[in-house]
Amino acid sequence: MKFLVCISNVPDTTTKITFTPDNKEFNKAGVQFVINPWDEYALTRAIELKEAQGSGTVTVLNVGEADTEPNIRKALAIGADDAIRVNAAPKDAYFVAEQIAAIAKEGAYDVILMGKESIDYNGFQVHGMVGELLGIPTVAPAMKLDMSGNTATLEREIEGGKEIVEVNTPFVASCQQPMCEPRIPNMRGIMTARTKPLKVVEPTGEGARTSVAEYALPPKKQGVKLIPAESAGELIKLLRNEAKVI
Repeated sequence: MKFLVCISNVPDTTTKITFTPDNKEFNKAGVQFVINPWDEYALTRAIELKEAQGSGTVTVLNVGEADTEPNIRKALAIGADDAIRVNAAPKDAYFVAEQIAAIAKEGAYDVILMGKESIDYNGFQVHGMVGELLGIPTVAPAMKLDMSGNTATLEREIEGGKEIVEVNTPFVASCQQPMCEPRIPNMRGIMTARTKPLKVVEPTGEGARTSVAEYALPPKKQGVKLIPAESAGELIKLLRNEAKVI
């Protein structure tokens, strides 16, 4: 069984967000980047399934520039067998999906996993695009994944409950908790990751189809006004004339 796990390089959740002077790019200066937390569920579950089967491979794929390699090496330290980096900035969701689909097709992977979304853009788009480009099923968002031969049983979240589906390989799935407990690298994994293969390839396709016109931070929160309980009329007036919510 060949697993392809797609990981994103995202700012740490404690990062203070700023933009370049023209407000068209995220300012990376002084920012610590991490593996997208949702992708860690996909990576750990792929490793668990490979170990349970006693055979197979787990390949990590990242679309990014050279500065993403420390986190790719971390994924290798967690337990992936090898890695591929598409040497391009992830400009938009379609471009990323196009690169993933090309690698997946060339490598004839059985299972393509990724997090349900990246925590920087929260797009929830790439998995569906990859499945469509490859012409294979996509299950999203998956909370549980088990394999029996070439058949997978997945539990996915739906409005008001959950749904259990079965699908044959190849397929795409986006992952979220509580699929597994994400692993952290141990010392042996860190040492062996240094010698695991990391292949760099150039991008294919037409390039990004969208571009950022401008980034903007949310407006600062305004001070609150405390209205005495006996002044309901004043509260209604403020809600209507200032807050404009009634």
